[in-house]
Amino acid sequence: VQLVESGGGLAQPGGSLRLSCAASGFTFSNYAMGWFRQAPGKEREFVAAMWWSGGMYADSVKGRFTISKDNAKNTLYLQMNSLKPEDTALYYCAKAKRDYATEHGYEYDYWGQGTQVTVSS
Repeated sequence: VQLVESGGGLAQPGGSLRLSCAASGFTFSNYAMGWFRQAPGKEREFVAAMWWSGGMYADSVKGRFTISKDNAKNTLYLQMNSLKPEDTALYYCAKAKRDYATEHGYEYDYWGQGTQVTVSS
């Protein structure tokens, strides 16, 4: 299993970024996927998860971030709008252990290396 994130970078407050996570080594469409983030000095926190019939978001990003999957491309996305300085973190995608997963890290068994998002003026 390999998960490779991309799309991070520097954005201004109020700006947008789209993160991608290219997945390989497993049947992508059969598993739930998630995004997590970790800011310096803080614990890793849940951002969003998606399964075949739905998804969920952390309250801190609800209405601003959108998670999506392209099963044909084996790619997970995170569209981030209305970015805030507090969104600055290393963002990870993760593969769930089964076809459903929520906000708990123990529900995921593979993680990418992360892509850095910095929101600053």
